[in-house]
This record gives sequence, C-alpha cells and structure tokens, in this order.
Amino acid sequence: MQAHDTERFEALLNSAEDLGPRSQSFAELRELARLYRAHAARLARLRDRGMDPDAVRHLNALCVRAFTRLNVEPLRETPGPTLRERVAKAIAESWPTQTLAWGLLILGLAIGAGLGARDAEILAVMVPFYSTEVTERLVASKEAREQFLAREKTPVAQNLLFGSYLFANNTRVGLLSFATGILAGIPTVILQFYNGVMIGGFTSIFLRDPWPIGFLAWILPHGVPELTAITLCAAAGLHFGRAVAAPGRRSRRRAIREAAFPALLLFGTSVPLFFAAALVESFIRESALGTTPRLAVAALFVALLGWGLLAARRIARRQRVETSWLADLS
Repeated sequence: MQAHDTERFEALLNSAEDLGPRSQSFAELRELARLYRAHAARLARLRDRGMDPDAVRHLNALCVRAFTRLNVEPLRETPGPTLRERVAKAIAESWPTQTLAWGLLILGLAIGAGLGARDAEILAVMVPFYSTEVTERLVASKEAREQFLAREKTPVAQNLLFGSYLFANNTRVGLLSFATGILAGIPTVILQFYNGVMIGGFTSIFLRDPWPIGFLAWILPHGVPELTAITLCAAAGLHFGRAVAAPGRRSRRRAIREAAFPALLLFGTSVPLFFAAALVESFIRESALGTTPRLAVAALFVALLGWGLLAARRIARRQRVETSWLADLS
C-alpha cells in the first residue's frame, strides 16, 4: 500500500467530517469504502506482527472514523416535547390526584349543603365571606335572596377593579393549595374539603327556593372554570404530597424532583382558568344579562373543558401514557 493511499484516505475522511457525507459523490464514497477495507486489512497485519505501534494507532483512528461514516447511522437531534404535550402528559398522569381532589370538593359540597339546610345558624361559620347579618337575612327572606341575585349594569371601571381583586384572591387560594402540598398533602386535603364545605353551605341558602334557576345562572358561569382551576391546584399539591408521603422505591428527594415539573404545569394550567373566571364574574355575573345567556356561557365552559380533556387524551396517547380513565370520563 502506497503512502498516498493513506493520505487520500485521510483526506476523504476530513472532507466527510467537515462538509457532511452528503457533500461527497457516490464515487468518492465508494473510494472511501475501498480504502477503508484496505487499511483495515493492513491494520490487522500490523497488529499480528506487533510492528510499528505508532502506525497501528494512526491506522486504528482512521479506520474507526471511516467505520463511523460508512456504517453508523448519524444521530439526528429529535425535538423535545412541546409545552402542549407536556401539559397533556401531566394531566393524563395525574389522574389519581385529580380524582381525589374532585372527590374532596364534592364531598365538602354535599356535607356543606346538608349542614346548611339542617341548621341555618351554622352558616355564619361555614360562609365566612359574608357577614352574619347578610346570611341570616338571605336565609329568612325570599325577597332578600331575589334582591341578592338582582341583575344590574355596573360601570366598566368597577368591573375591572372587581375582576382584578377576584383574580388575585382566587390565584392566592390556588397557590396556597398547591404550595402546601409539600407537607405530605395534608393541608391541601383540608383546604380542598373546606372549599367544598363553604360553597355547599352558601348553595344551601338558595336551595330553599323550589326552582333556584336564577342562582344556578348566577354561580355556574364563573363557578365552572373557577372550581376546575382550584381542583387543578389541589391536584398539583396532592401530586407533590404523594411524592413526599409515598416515594416508593425512589429516594424522597428524587421523587419530589420528578413530581415538581408536572405539578407546576398543573398549577400553570389553572392560571388562565382563574383569569377567565374573574372576567366572567366581573363582566357577566355583575351585569343585566339574562338567564339563558348566562347558562349558555356555563355550557360553553363545560364544552371547552370536555374538548380539552379529549385533546389531552389524544396527545398523551402519542406519548404512551395510560389514558383510559380520560376515555371513561369523556
């Protein structure tokens, strides 16, 4: 083998590495393969005879480079999952904590409504966001309830101020439910259950009427996104709590680290829902809009949430996440 063959061999390798294999013609690739076989045979002979260690190292390096170019599929950078895919995966994988969060809320609603219907005096404790005088008046008088639900147009500036307050307050409640999950999820369980008790107690005031359609039109348009957002925050906190209380075979530190990002995604998903609830509560609830349009807004939110559930299932299935529970729900 001539020295110029080795020089040619090295030149072809340098060209392939600098410009990429597609820059070489078929003839050059065929020549590279021929020179690789010839130099591999020469390398084997030199190793058997134990001759010229420097030449062995040089030929070995050239043959490794040639083998990589001729036989190994070049690695292609695959794009990571998008934010939408990450959110869908977080929703799909957190179904146990979401189910528990919804169960706590519904249980609290049932207990709160039952206690409020049986003992009106306890409502002052169960509904802290209204004074005792207001709750007593609402319980005692149907006219007071009708006046409470009366619809009147309010100034835009007042609506904006009210909406900002609602968004900040609801987000603070959700953040508290999410952040306290690090304490094994116990405060999150209490907060979610207590939220249900408060809403159930308040609802029991208006269930005294035989046909409380006005109250449903008052609470459902903002209640659907708001309760969904609060439950997502609680699910995120419980996701944290499960990692703390039951890390399994993983170390607790590793379990918390793996649970952190999905929990943050669940909390982040709740923020737009809190914003939508604040807008509806300030611009639709505090307006002269009729019952039918209000119920239509609530139905629209239910449809959007159902569509989001189906979209999460479809995206998560592409990532091989078990989503049969989503199919059952939808």
